[in-house]
Amino acid sequence: MTKKILVTGASGFLGAHLLERLPAKHTRVLSRSGAPDSTLDVIEGSILDEEAVKKAVDGVDVIYHLAGKVSRDPADVRELYQVHVDGTTSLCRAAVASGVKRIVLASTSGTIAVSDDAEPVANEDSPVPLSLIGGWPYYTSKLYQEEAATAECASGPELVTLNPSLLLGPGDRRLSSTEDVLKFLAGEIPVVPPGGINFVDVRDVAETFVRAMEVGRSGERYLLGGPNWTFAIFFERLGRSSRVKGPRLKLPSSVYLFAGRTVDALYRHWDKVPLVDRVSVEMGQRFWYLDASKAHRELGFDPRDPYETLNETVAYIRREFLGDGVRR
Repeated sequence: MTKKILVTGASGFLGAHLLERLPAKHTRVLSRSGAPDSTLDVIEGSILDEEAVKKAVDGVDVIYHLAGKVSRDPADVRELYQVHVDGTTSLCRAAVASGVKRIVLASTSGTIAVSDDAEPVANEDSPVPLSLIGGWPYYTSKLYQEEAATAECASGPELVTLNPSLLLGPGDRRLSSTEDVLKFLAGEIPVVPPGGINFVDVRDVAETFVRAMEVGRSGERYLLGGPNWTFAIFFERLGRSSRVKGPRLKLPSSVYLFAGRTVDALYRHWDKVPLVDRVSVEMGQRFWYLDASKAHRELGFDPRDPYETLNETVAYIRREFLGDGVRR
């Protein structure tokens, strides 16, 4: 028998790609803004609306929990915790009460895979880098989201957690993940950060979410990512894809961090939005490298050529946000 599916966060970047891979007539979404497919069963409401959550969960067999907020602004700390921790707690409790069988939770690689150094590369058994992410509310709230979901689902439903790195690819209507690519194309990134990045195509992640629902091991989490590149390599290859000259200035790590924090403080003192915020500067100093071999073995995760992802991300952003005036 076909399962009844609930998707939260269906209007987001990953959610939209996931919906394309699910049977519409068996899929329900919890959404404040409706759904792109009129054949879907839509429950209007927020993940923070307990009555809407209970209504959405009632009668479903499995849940893809993608609802979240992406922000690097420390001022958003309260909202981030509400959405990620309180919202997830409410959803899991409703799922337990309704007899839901399985939940696949969308977290982030940043709860595991971030370090001061390029080596060793993180995997699912690596220690939580709390000393680093403790000052970044988005990542700490996602870590506590994982812990809340694990605690609430201890006696069922089954819980599988996926931790993708930076999502790139076409279709990011809100620029929730691809804003830095837009800034690169617009010439708004002045310095090459000294750290390293990992990114993955949103379409490959959506495919893996579907497989994780079927074969992912309950209680496990899976890192999903593509290449581990320094920011210098990433910008060089993004420039090659876009034919845009990226930043060339490189600073020693200590100088880079001091300069970034100083600029952030000055702009905020002047009540202006800084060109590069403090959190982004600190993140750019770190290495976000990961080993996705567990997902490859157990979920069949097989990311596409990263150049395809870069090319299609650039094409989408130019078409949707920059128009014809930008060199192609």
